[in-house]
Amino acid sequence: MLKNLEGQRVPDVTFRTRNDYEWADVTSSAVFGGKTVILFSLPGAFTPTCSSSHVPRYNQLAPQFAANGVDEIICMSVNDAFVMNEWKRSQRADRVTFLPDGNGEFSDGMGLLVGKEDLGFGRRSWRYSMLVRDGVIEKMFIEPEEPGDPYGVSDADTMLQYLDPNGAVPYDVTVFSREGCPFCAKAKGLLNENGIEFEELLLNRDYTDQTLRAVSARTTYPQIFINGQHIGGCDDLQEWLDGCSSEAAKSAA
Repeated sequence: MLKNLEGQRVPDVTFRTRNDYEWADVTSSAVFGGKTVILFSLPGAFTPTCSSSHVPRYNQLAPQFAANGVDEIICMSVNDAFVMNEWKRSQRADRVTFLPDGNGEFSDGMGLLVGKEDLGFGRRSWRYSMLVRDGVIEKMFIEPEEPGDPYGVSDADTMLQYLDPNGAVPYDVTVFSREGCPFCAKAKGLLNENGIEFEELLLNRDYTDQTLRAVSARTTYPQIFINGQHIGGCDDLQEWLDGCSSEAAKSAA
């Protein structure tokens, strides 16, 4: 039976971490004391759901969490410090702290250390997330006890909805660009000026013109996609931004 420890203090353990190639012991009080912390725990580093969804979304939404008073976002797994550090580098998740629960002591103290022997994992953490204020657990989102590795309530969007029910999530933006393109530079400038984060894909480094034709049926640069919608080029982006400004003004009136 999985435990929900809302209202209780986090387990008092010492984490064996690596900092600048040296061992560094970190206690629970140092991690959680005097801070508001989101911790999400998962079965294993480099595993598919953890790498493709769980970690990236918490990393992406870090500014929104910070705006709601969160001091730190922690990803935990029953893996050693070497594995966790390498996983963080591969994920490019610089906004998230990766904390190794190498012996499973914290997960055991949470009542969420489970057997994953069927996968050859041994004992690992069940997937969950929690909001901790000064060492006291305020809210937990624990995945249901179902076969496999359920993932539906410990995600970043659910946690953000709890913290800020009426808050807006950031746009998902991708810019297909090419080197030396002045319109690409202008489009990226417009996004930066409006505080919109984006991912840039560079021609012949990240994709070819075949990909651009396949997804947009266009051969000019840039091509911009927002929340699954093909916006178009630089002028189209300006028109979209103007439309957003008009909608915001109507809402405020």
